[in-house]
Amino acid sequence: MSEQKKEILGKNLSPFRRLVRIMAILRSEEGCAWDRKQTHQSLLPYLIEETYEVQETIEAEDWPGLKEELGDLMCQIVFHSQLAAERNVFDIDDAVNLIADKLVARHPHVFGEKKDLSPDQVRDQWEQIKVESGEKKSVLSGLPRSMPSLTMAYRMGEKAAGIGFDWNNASQVVAKLDEELAEVKAEIESGDREALTDEIGDLLFAVASLARKCEINPELALKKALDKFKNRFDLLEEQIKSSSKKFSDYTLDELENIWQQIKL
Repeated sequence: MSEQKKEILGKNLSPFRRLVRIMAILRSEEGCAWDRKQTHQSLLPYLIEETYEVQETIEAEDWPGLKEELGDLMCQIVFHSQLAAERNVFDIDDAVNLIADKLVARHPHVFGEKKDLSPDQVRDQWEQIKVESGEKKSVLSGLPRSMPSLTMAYRMGEKAAGIGFDWNNASQVVAKLDEELAEVKAEIESGDREALTDEIGDLLFAVASLARKCEINPELALKKALDKFKNRFDLLEEQIKSSSKKFSDYTLDELENIWQQIKL
């Protein structure tokens, strides 16, 4: 057995240190050609994929699966840290220490003067600290442009709420929805597609704000709606096929009647 294998199979390393060491070995000249070839850019699709797989296991409440997927995600984090360490930019300890320092600084009600804060107050305090410390240049900075737009709308509203710029309750957002929907209807009548695009965007932003005020993740809510639609449409398609007809053989009213039966 090689010395490297003895080292990673031994009991002298913590589980985390064992993973870090394995990654260093894989990236070494004695390691793996595929791992040595990777860059931050080439690994990006895997990082995104593993993040979505973590999300799926949480949505399914698949806890054994979550354990596995969190390990896969951690592997990606360690991989990127190893690449940075090889260029003497930073190592995994630097990344871990940085987030540890952030957690202490952003929880003064725990690590400083003790205060009983509600979850909303903690969230608002978090956003205020980031701006006041100079870490963020503005309240809304720090949101990656690659983030799904619905999630960005939710987080942007959260950040603005953190400094007090927010509706008082969900009813006020519903009133805003009515206002935005009326503006969408007006632009449909006008035929101005650019203005209609703007108004539909405003309407979607208001929907994300309503979800936030109701403490519902709009991305997950939409995904649930899409899954429900797909399941019902699959049943509709099965019924059409079993009738030996095509969709075009049915009127819209006939399809709607079948759809309503499926919903029931």
